[in-house]
Amino acid sequence: MSTPLPPLPAFPPGFLWGASASAFQTEGAVDTEGKGPSGWDAFAAQGRIKDGADASRATGFHARYREDVALLAGLGADAFRFSVSWPRVVPGGSGPVNMAGLDFYDRLVDELCAHGIRPAPTLYHWDTPLQLDEAGGWLNRDTAARFAEYASAVAERLADRVPMWITINEPAEVTLLGYALGEHAPGKQLLFDALPAAHHQLLAHGLAVQALRAAGATNIGTAVSHSPVRTAGTSEEDRFGAELYDTITNWMFADPILTGRYPDENFAALMPGPVADDLDVISAPLDWYGVNYYQPMLVGAPSNEALGDFAGVGLPAELPFGVREIESEQRTDFGWSVEPDGLRELLVLLKDRFGDRLPPVYITENGCSYDGLDDRRRIDFLDGHLRSLHQAIDAGVDVRGYFTWSLTDNIEWVEGAAQRFGLVHIDYETLERTPKASYAWYRDAIAAQKSGH
Repeated sequence: MSTPLPPLPAFPPGFLWGASASAFQTEGAVDTEGKGPSGWDAFAAQGRIKDGADASRATGFHARYREDVALLAGLGADAFRFSVSWPRVVPGGSGPVNMAGLDFYDRLVDELCAHGIRPAPTLYHWDTPLQLDEAGGWLNRDTAARFAEYASAVAERLADRVPMWITINEPAEVTLLGYALGEHAPGKQLLFDALPAAHHQLLAHGLAVQALRAAGATNIGTAVSHSPVRTAGTSEEDRFGAELYDTITNWMFADPILTGRYPDENFAALMPGPVADDLDVISAPLDWYGVNYYQPMLVGAPSNEALGDFAGVGLPAELPFGVREIESEQRTDFGWSVEPDGLRELLVLLKDRFGDRLPPVYITENGCSYDGLDDRRRIDFLDGHLRSLHQAIDAGVDVRGYFTWSLTDNIEWVEGAAQRFGLVHIDYETLERTPKASYAWYRDAIAAQKSGH
């Protein structure tokens, strides 16, 4: 028998405990009630999901959301971070709103509220309407304007009951994996010519903040992926590679949002449109800032020894940096290193970099892929990261809440059903839900925090 872990230290009063999910990864029902196709639906239909998992069915959340809300209630969760599918609400990306699609999210929000769970919708979690993808997607400035219209439609329906909003999830991954490396939808391999996709997502974020506020929404933030970047080697080339990678993955998005500037003038000069005017929109003050954290990165000069990668994707030799594999005593089933202290390190780095410009922080994603119902390794992962998070709070970082990724197993993009991030196991044949040991641990940890023990 494994030794029980000691209780977590007490988090601040009112600290928010939650879990996360996204539409493409869970909903299924890809052509139900007028939903249009997304770029990811088309990508999956091309056979790009490695294990052949049926993303059109996913976990069946669209039909079984009440069951999953009951699981959230069983956890004692304060909030649920889900995403709204843009093509379910605006099937063509622009034009008429699909009221039946909005009705689904209306029912979901009501169900969450009925259980005392705060809805925290993300407006964009990678599922661009296919028509917009085919017209250039995030390379096209018009996509940002269409996103703001969609944000307005969602807020007009839901703002009276939604106390927390997230504009865009992980724009760095969309830019790098979708537009630079071609491993994710829409599958473009543009390398540094993908930079307009970064700028237009940032512009979409800023325009969406305006649209949300105009529709009466409050408590608005975003969800940006961050990793501490460590330099592999001591050469000038190693330092240059690590600094460039750090700039692209960490500061390309955070700096414009929080300071109104790009981190490097050379990158700013490569961005399309009236960049200075756009940055005024992009940097509209936020109520909070969301951080997605999984692991640190070790980066140096490109070389044959650069066997690491970006989010499971090999980097081409044309890039001026190489990602190495971090030596780690523990790895997830995805092969990612388990480095809990990286979360404290990252949060302190954000506070030091942005000072008063950094609003209150929520951890909008943190989790791990492990198989099995008796998932003690996931328990150890969550316990370690929450202790690290508490250390960051002790160091003066204003962290208000934590959303683990994810409530249930889901379709892990091109990895399909093989990588299991959930507190709840999904049988992909029957879609039966079975809580894992980590579900019980998280439930008990939340209960202990709320009881003051």
